[in-house]
Amino acid sequence: MSAIHYFNSLTGTTETEQVYGESFLRYAYGNPLGKLALHTFIKRPMFSHWYGWRMNQAVSQNKIAPFIDHYGLDPNEFAESPDHYKTFNQFFYRKLKPSARPIDTDPNSIVFPADGRHLAFANAAEISSVFVKGQKFDLAALLGSPELAARYENGALLLSRLCPVDYHRFHFPAAGIPQATKVINGPLFSVSPIALRQNLSYFWQNKRSITPLATPNCGTVLLLEIGATCVGSIHQTYRPGESINKGAEKGYFAFGGSSTILLFEPGRITIDAELLERSQHCTETYARMGTRFAQVV
Repeated sequence: MSAIHYFNSLTGTTETEQVYGESFLRYAYGNPLGKLALHTFIKRPMFSHWYGWRMNQAVSQNKIAPFIDHYGLDPNEFAESPDHYKTFNQFFYRKLKPSARPIDTDPNSIVFPADGRHLAFANAAEISSVFVKGQKFDLAALLGSPELAARYENGALLLSRLCPVDYHRFHFPAAGIPQATKVINGPLFSVSPIALRQNLSYFWQNKRSITPLATPNCGTVLLLEIGATCVGSIHQTYRPGESINKGAEKGYFAFGGSSTILLFEPGRITIDAELLERSQHCTETYARMGTRFAQVV
């Protein structure tokens, strides 16, 4: 399996991803014996709950300093000093200082909901190249509703992939009033490109949550969080029915890499051209939460 390359918008260069747990992922998704283990127990929620339990033990605190050093994280961004976190999981879903992720102030901008590697598409029905050419999104399966899928199938879609090294709180891309979250249960396959190159349908097989966000100027946006292997849980911290500002925290993932998806009604937004062009060539763009990626039409 080839290396994972992405465009880093902060440096303006194409970089190679340092994959956390790469050998495990390549074994589970590329080796026949690994695939047997994958379908026997790795994909099952029990495995991820067990791993999340390990990351909640006091001894896991010893992993924090080496992790920061190895991946070059900046402790000055953290809301608390590294020694404040008593377990690796507490560190993993840490908060950041507000100044670390400024929110774009243009009232007509739509911002990335999370730090991560992003792919954007102007028309969800025409997506045919995600990690491997020829793979298409099944919106009806993803949303668990053919009727809802028909409403959004010609709208814009943003896929944001969070790695274990990323900031793991997710936020609202626009101001509005969020409704209650619906949870669709399922297994927990990895959502790393190493796995998705084998089978894109992990997105609509995995456990996931869907939240409608009613906005004043871009319709009702669907916000999805996708579970994955070793994601202990998806925590929602917002209050349904209460008005929120653009960039407000929505929730966080406990230990593990995962993804979020935004779906927009047709004709509501225009995605930045450079992001669209890179996405058409299956090249992810690394960008931080709060940065603009689209404009209200």
